[in-house]
This record gives sequence, C-alpha cells and structure tokens, in this order.
Amino acid sequence: MQYDLISVDDHVIEPPHVWSDRLPAKFQEAGPHVVESEDREFWVYEGRKGTTMGLNAVAGKERKEFSMDPVRYSDMIRGCWDPVQRARDLVSDGVRGSLCFPTFPRFAGVQFLKGDDKELSDLCVKAYNDWMLEEWCASVPGMYIPMIIGQLWDPQLMAAEIRRCSALGARALTFPENPVPIGLPSLSTDYWNPVWEAVTETDTVVCTHIGTSGVVPSPSEDAPFIVGIALSPMASWSTCLDLIMGNIPRHYPTIKFALSEGGIGWVPFALERADRSWERHRLWSGVDDTLPSEVFKRNVSVCFIGESMGIEARYHIGVDRIMWECDYPHADTPWPDSQKEVAESLEGVPDDEVAMITHGNAERLFRWTTRPDVDALLAT
Repeated sequence: MQYDLISVDDHVIEPPHVWSDRLPAKFQEAGPHVVESEDREFWVYEGRKGTTMGLNAVAGKERKEFSMDPVRYSDMIRGCWDPVQRARDLVSDGVRGSLCFPTFPRFAGVQFLKGDDKELSDLCVKAYNDWMLEEWCASVPGMYIPMIIGQLWDPQLMAAEIRRCSALGARALTFPENPVPIGLPSLSTDYWNPVWEAVTETDTVVCTHIGTSGVVPSPSEDAPFIVGIALSPMASWSTCLDLIMGNIPRHYPTIKFALSEGGIGWVPFALERADRSWERHRLWSGVDDTLPSEVFKRNVSVCFIGESMGIEARYHIGVDRIMWECDYPHADTPWPDSQKEVAESLEGVPDDEVAMITHGNAERLFRWTTRPDVDALLAT
C-alpha cells in the first residue's frame, strides 16, 4: 500500500445485543433492542420505534443502490456491524486505524438525552461505552481509537463518565456541533465547564460531527436534500468560529477539538475573516488579545475526504491540523478505493507532509501509537 492511513471519522452500526447484554433485567423491555416488524427490522427504545436502522450504511453497494437507510442487517455488508470483518475491510485498503461515531445513539448520544427515564438513559450511555471499549475496540487490538458518548443532560455525570472511561483507555468524546437545537445551553455558557475540565484533565479529544444537532444547512425548507449535503461544511465552519472566537479554548488552553466530516477548504477564509472581525471589534467587545487563528492552530483539528482544493491551501490551515477520514460505511466513503482517492488528493505533497496528514497528526492528537496485526487479519 502506498499510504499508511488512519481514519478519524467512521461510523459503527451497533449489533442488536449492545444493550440487551448489559442492561439490568428490569430495563430490558424499555432499553434499546431490535424487533422484526412491517417486513423490516427496527430499533425500539422506551416503546418507540427508531427512524433509522443503518443510517446511510451503503458501503459495498453501487451508487445507484445508495439510500439513506438500509432497513435490516442483511441489507448491509458484515463490516458495518462486525468489528473483525470491518478491520479486514479497512486494512485491505491500507486503513490501519479508525475512530467510530455511533449510529443508534446518534452521533453524540442525543438519543439518550431524549429518553424519558434518565436512570435508563444513564445506564444506556454506560452500556454503550463499555461495549465500545470492551468489545468493539478490544476485538482487534490497535485498530479502533476508543470514543465514548456522554450524559448530555448532566455535565457533572458526563464528566464522571469521561474520567471513568479514560481510565479504561478512551481517547475521545463525541459531542454535539451545536447543543442549542437539541434544547441544551450553548457553547458560550459555563454549563459545560465540568465536561471541559474532565477532557483537559484526561487529555480526551472532543469530536464534533456535522448533523449531530439535527440541523443541516439549507437555503429553504423545500430545497433538495442534496443541497444540504453539499452545504454541510458550513456546519463545521459555524462550530469552528463558535470555538475560536469564544471562551472555551481561552479558559482551557490545552483542550483539543476535532471537527469531523466538515472538510477543510473553508478554513483559510474563515480564519482570515475571524481575525479581521476580531481586530476591528475586540476593544468594544471586551475580548482578549489572542487572535482566533492562533486559537485554531492550538486547539482545533479538521479532516478531509477527497478534497484537493483544501490540500492546496494546507499551509494556510496548518499541515499539523489536517487529518484524513474514510467515512466507512457511509456514501461518502472512498472504500475500497481509499488509496486511489488519497493519491489524487495528495498529488505533489512532500512525503513528510503526507505522513502527517494520513496518520501522524491522528497518532499525535489521539495518543494512538498502537497498530493492529495486519498480516493476521488479512490471512483470515
């Protein structure tokens, strides 16, 4: 393989036993479980059927077969929900590290925020995290960077869970790109301070993924959904400015944020615009003297997929701020042709910068120096 790849944005499709194997008996009926109904499979939680089974899990299909939601496990290739098979799929394409966002819990555990019984919600968060650490990641040592969800309704409880899971090896926390649309306080408040204290104490990376809040940028309600897909990097742009022009990285200068599936080409103009606004308005605004671009280069990382224009602008972004994503098993994934697509994006880039972008920056950010036994995986 020409490129040594670590993906910082993939998606796990949870197998049906995640919660049924871990919840107390009294919560089995209310807890998440899979049922067969209406000629398809559904997740059921607190008596409500889920709206998605395998959100956009279309890897391995032809583009004409793409859809937003396979409706049963048999509609998906086994690597969607089987960690060992997924590892085989990825390493056969030169991808030897993967950070996976949840699906049924939604990208940051928003599903359990909306739960009626918060005791059950708390147990569901912990069950997911235990499964991620003890089963998904442990099934192929060195392959999966452990990322957890948290109790969004209780920052103190969430902080305790971050510390608990960090002691077990967690490296990342998935968090909403904007808490406000899901009914939570904004990033401009001190509501989240216990979380920021916990992640800085444990050196846990905060990963935000577009769409976690349920908001997709769109010019109008009746615009084709494909317009929202094309505009999706605007969500990362908004999150980025909320962070680098706000107080969180200024109060917690060692905090680490990674913006997933938002692209990178917008970053140079966003930083230029933020700095100009800062210089013109900081005196009456009462803010400090640190330029937003300086905060970005200290506290924020971004990732790309199939994007040559952003790579051309890498010196305006910071080569050490850029990581690669595979997005397996969603429609954007280049798998099984990751090597080809990365070659197209990184054509002409010096070898030392290629190494940083394809794996080095991810290794540093997530403190991930282990590797899976690739030969053993490919031999089975």
